[in-house]
Amino acid sequence: MKIFFTNETKKLDEYTIEHEPVSSIDLMERAASSVTFEIMSRWQRNTRIVVFAGPGNNGGDALAVARMLIEEGYKLETYLFNPFQKLSPDCSKNKDRLKDIEGIHLTEVIKGDFLPPRLDTQTLVIDGLFGSGLRTSLTGGFASVVQYINSSKAQVVSIDLPSGLFGEDNSENYSRNIIRATLTLTFQYPKLAFMLPENAEYVGEWKVIDIDIHPEIIEATPANFYYLETDEIAPLIKKRPKFAHKNNFGHTLIIAGSQGMMGAAVLATKAALHIGAGLVSVHSAQCGYAVLQSAVPEAMFLSDTSQTHITEINIQKHYTTFGIGPGIGRNEETAKAIEALFGQMRHPVVLDADAINMAATHPNWLSQLPANSILTPHIREFDRLFGQHDNMLERLKKATEMAKRYRLIIILKGANTAIVTPKEKVYFNSTGNPGMATAGSGDVLTGILSGLLSQGYLPHEAAVIGVFIHGLAGDIAAEEQSQEYITAGDIINHLGKAYKHLKNYFE
Repeated sequence: MKIFFTNETKKLDEYTIEHEPVSSIDLMERAASSVTFEIMSRWQRNTRIVVFAGPGNNGGDALAVARMLIEEGYKLETYLFNPFQKLSPDCSKNKDRLKDIEGIHLTEVIKGDFLPPRLDTQTLVIDGLFGSGLRTSLTGGFASVVQYINSSKAQVVSIDLPSGLFGEDNSENYSRNIIRATLTLTFQYPKLAFMLPENAEYVGEWKVIDIDIHPEIIEATPANFYYLETDEIAPLIKKRPKFAHKNNFGHTLIIAGSQGMMGAAVLATKAALHIGAGLVSVHSAQCGYAVLQSAVPEAMFLSDTSQTHITEINIQKHYTTFGIGPGIGRNEETAKAIEALFGQMRHPVVLDADAINMAATHPNWLSQLPANSILTPHIREFDRLFGQHDNMLERLKKATEMAKRYRLIIILKGANTAIVTPKEKVYFNSTGNPGMATAGSGDVLTGILSGLLSQGYLPHEAAVIGVFIHGLAGDIAAEEQSQEYITAGDIINHLGKAYKHLKNYFE
């Protein structure tokens, strides 16, 4: 699903109005109907509802929703803020339609004599003050209204965007004057701001409402940001030939583990096997031999000369790809062994964990990696590698720059994990849950990515499939047990069900 910037919204709407064709007021009616249905599915008719509408089209949406809810038997108090006595045409039409409803409680606020209604835990606020057209931080009376709503205990449903929030960059916005929504019902596509953790307290839960924007304009309008969903990932999964053998699915070499950290190697190795790699070998310190052979008997073990850590890596076979980093530590001997390996790499590889931490102190590594290699840092690792950043939007900008410069794929891990490609495309993941914030989860992802590359998936395909299926397995595990229960091993154990979900999606 494409993520468009808010300054493109008007163009998409206008194309739909002209080519469907549909009038702007009927398009607004369609949007309001979808919002109304969602509210009705969550809140009962005896819920006290207070609507705050602004003078623009977002206010028009809110007024239409108010009318529809009244027609469905809800009791509402509606406040229309019109301090400059200038409503948008469609807002004005919906004001007139609402006034025609018998028993309507509509207060139009024109001067500064607004007497705010009581808001408490039993109140549902519908926020339609400002939407995607907002370009400056809220001030004056509108800021006061937002602060009043935020200071209450009321639940808040924001239409399209929480009032005061910009759709993309909020680094210069005044946070006190942004609605803190319980639920944001956004139109047709998510906003970039929803993907960023710094905005989570404003957006709350969010859901995309389909309002049938014309598919031709969606297809024709380019985007650099995407939100990955099942219907985009499922077609990428390859079918296995009936007469295939293990060599058809590649040979992965996992370079991982050191004394006291062999669990990381075990998890990465298991994940590579369970994601479908034909053969998996592990190069690790001698101390890992018994651990790996017992925990993962399907894998082959290549012993280092050192008992405690990796000191040299002699490649004597053809490996389809390498997964490097889980649990290797930061010994300089290990760093030299990995750097010596770079000259033997012919295909994209996966770097994670301590390999990324060592790359931060060996800046020449990035230029030595094969094109389209995959780096999987979490926030702290990313900042060690590329410098300190104040927020996720800054990190995305830096990741896009670095991915292009070094021809790498950077997977910035977290909620809505971002996959950044050398072509300056950013894909946000829709799967996963907070229960996956657990030791070893990243090691599992390394194994998944390495195993997918071994099977012949293109690097960008391996990245989006790997991140998606990793999160999906975590979601299935959480549904069967709980988020708190999940361990990295549970993610591996549910990869099979995640695969089946994708394979059966179109059946």
